[in-house]
Amino acid sequence: MPGLFPPFDPEPEAVERPRRLRRIPIRSVIPNLVTLLSLCAGLTSIRMSFEGRFEMAVYAILIAAVLDGLDGRLARYLHVTSKFGAELDSLSDFLSFGVAPPLLLFVWNFHDINSFGWVAVVLFAIAGALRLARFNTMLGEDKPAWQANFFTGVPIPAGALAVLLPVYVDRVGIDVPQAAAPAVVAYVVLIAALMVSRVPTFSGKKYGGIQREWVVPILIGVVILAMLLVSYPFHVLSILTILYLAYIPFGWRAWNRLARTHGTKEDELTLDVADPVPDDETTP
Repeated sequence: MPGLFPPFDPEPEAVERPRRLRRIPIRSVIPNLVTLLSLCAGLTSIRMSFEGRFEMAVYAILIAAVLDGLDGRLARYLHVTSKFGAELDSLSDFLSFGVAPPLLLFVWNFHDINSFGWVAVVLFAIAGALRLARFNTMLGEDKPAWQANFFTGVPIPAGALAVLLPVYVDRVGIDVPQAAAPAVVAYVVLIAALMVSRVPTFSGKKYGGIQREWVVPILIGVVILAMLLVSYPFHVLSILTILYLAYIPFGWRAWNRLARTHGTKEDELTLDVADPVPDDETTP
């Protein structure tokens, strides 16, 4: 007699296994549990936003971003990657980074401008969904090795943290008045546009390693950064967001330089709207 719940099978299309091998190892569930915790953090952020606890809402999104960076790495480390995990991760990312941040902004600063602010919320959520859909469809595509160092557009976790810059600034003590709501809306639309754009941004996934003499200074720097983030979270988040946005043009320049070096002129990106746009993208 079949059970009440369907059996967990991350690869339903796989070849039928012998009955004695049907048990799922605990390690195959761990990355999905981390993804679900990220989803819970996103839902918690939405609740904190509606309760007016904006600092806690930001912390929840930050926790979701940390967990999102762990689940995929855990899956690869444990050799338990699956289509199920990839789809679950996308759904979690959409809620935690595509829905929770703009809702936080709407409750915090947009509620008095009604439909105008809500349009920005919807645009950001749509941009997040399109960003994730494009990333998923490009998984497994053949591409030059150097392009693995870049994302196409701002990834959705980075976009979610960057779009909250007005909240960080306000919590630092720089007042963001209600009259500034249209400017904040424009900023939200800008970040949404960067997420769905073809602007290359550094991914850091294929970094070649660290020289031995730099290991200790980097470890000390990471510890100091973590201490500052705990002690002065919104100051640090403001600075990191500004530095990240300022670094985007350097990623663009590096992409074009590598494209010229490897003889793929068609991959170079310009602001000239008359240039033909390639039909297929090559980086997630």
